[in-house]
Amino acid sequence: MKLGKLTLGIITAATLLVINCSASKTVSEESLGLRTTNIYSEDTTTSDKTQYGSKPAGESTKIKRAFENAPPMIPHDVEGMLPITIDNNQCTMCHDPAVAQSMGATPIPKTHFTSFRPQTELTKDGVMLQNGKHLDNTIDIKTVEKPLDSLSGARFNCSQCHAPQSEGTKAPKNNFSSEFRSEGLNGKSNLIDTINEGVK
Repeated sequence: MKLGKLTLGIITAATLLVINCSASKTVSEESLGLRTTNIYSEDTTTSDKTQYGSKPAGESTKIKRAFENAPPMIPHDVEGMLPITIDNNQCTMCHDPAVAQSMGATPIPKTHFTSFRPQTELTKDGVMLQNGKHLDNTIDIKTVEKPLDSLSGARFNCSQCHAPQSEGTKAPKNNFSSEFRSEGLNGKSNLIDTINEGVK
């Protein structure tokens, strides 16, 4: 008898839920997207024109980092600075740590002047050695931090991580608020100090 009352109660609750859901307000498909146009036709849909900042380096406003040790975004015009090659990198003219402060630029961090490549060698037979010892598994490779006198060959291409920002008007409002563990980290990097954090 108790099982019958329980079953009746569940059926009644489910019926009320279905009735309540069917009586709710309908939402138009056009209101589901960000563009507010017909989702079945692209005829009247136009995207925002991509317009990058045109202020020259030194006159633009720095963009705060989105998260701790995030690669900073480029706030200035990059016309004539690309492509970046290992022999022609105009970014270093202002961002090299030796001149960055006097230029009012963000200095290139220590991580870019450090080699993190593992100390290994490959024999003619295809055997990987580290400090003369055979490595069975590449997971055993230990990375060695080695300070360099010049920009690391793995870090010369600035635009692989740093990018100019488009100034659009149709983008949705961003309510994201970043948090940093220490004060001032929204404008500088401490990655070289925390790179082995949590590694035992």
